[in-house]
Amino acid sequence: MTQTRPASDVRLYEDNAEALLSSEMFPDRVSLLPGDSGKIQAGQRIRIPWGQDMLRDLLDGRYRTIICGVNDADNSHGIIAQLVHLVTTSQWSERALTSYAKMFQESVSVHAAHDKEPYILKYDLDSVLILGVLKPKGRDFLTLSDLSRGFTTIAKMLQGRADRRPVCSVSFLGARSNRLVNDTGDEPSFEKVLSTMYDAGFRGDVYPSPQMWSLGAAAVFPHYPFPEGLDRMRSGSS
Repeated sequence: MTQTRPASDVRLYEDNAEALLSSEMFPDRVSLLPGDSGKIQAGQRIRIPWGQDMLRDLLDGRYRTIICGVNDADNSHGIIAQLVHLVTTSQWSERALTSYAKMFQESVSVHAAHDKEPYILKYDLDSVLILGVLKPKGRDFLTLSDLSRGFTTIAKMLQGRADRRPVCSVSFLGARSNRLVNDTGDEPSFEKVLSTMYDAGFRGDVYPSPQMWSLGAAAVFPHYPFPEGLDRMRSGSS
């Protein structure tokens, strides 16, 4: 029988660097809890890659498709502009992708004014495909209803398309160009964003926003749905 070593015998770093890297020394941090250890099944979760840099992961070729927001006015502050700048095989520019969004927006307002928004725009950067959730015309924000409809369309666009996987998405939280709001006009919780994407059929990776690193007082999980024990705790059960 294999013996499990005591935690006190397990080392993270060489030369006792654990003492130099006490978590209390770093204000921007999260405490990662183990995920649910239930039955292993494919396509049953959204993975949350805490501690990873999405742009670097994309440039390293870890994803074929990324989902983010796009608008028809100004994308210079959005991650989509960073992507077209960093991907060397891209023939797009920030100005060109914004112009395309504006042209598309004007076209559908004439020919498909009663269609359900938001629309999903495809920008092929050769090594990376961007699926851009187009902010509805005349609005300064996306709603959770927009996110739900958008990701329902995206789930269909990914179904059976192995060439579009692996796939990741921004959380749409903390955005400057394409702000996400709930029914009261406030930014929703990360859990609400995850549940909206999950219920729409999305099963890729979702990257937390940089602002979440200042929430070290609360523990986090590596995937969604969260363990059932969380709901029991919220309802007051032990």
